[in-house]
Amino acid sequence: MDNLGGFFVDFMTSSEADVAYHVLSEKGQTMYYKDLVLEVIEKKQKPVQSLSAAISEVYTHINMDSRFHYAGEGQWGLMEWAPPETKRAHGAARSVSAGAGKGASKASRRKEKLFESIQE
Repeated sequence: MDNLGGFFVDFMTSSEADVAYHVLSEKGQTMYYKDLVLEVIEKKQKPVQSLSAAISEVYTHINMDSRFHYAGEGQWGLMEWAPPETKRAHGAARSVSAGAGKGASKASRRKEKLFESIQE
């Protein structure tokens, strides 16, 4: 357990991602992924038969959680620390797919015209 602002955090019942969030919040800066993951494993007192498998499992949880931000060079931080331009952009995916739809529509019309010319 750890004291967080007057509240006790029970790492044994917390998820790996929650523990990682707590660790980064307390540290206040990015951490190298392996150091972060090893600290999570230690705080959770997670039984480890294969260290590489445990690291991979915890890393996957962190990677899939939107509260975390990959800062580059193996460093992970919290999304709330990330500058606005590096946050995930949901609108970008839509504009790309919209453009692809227009291209697909043109290609479809072109195929129809070619098919019509062949039939004549």
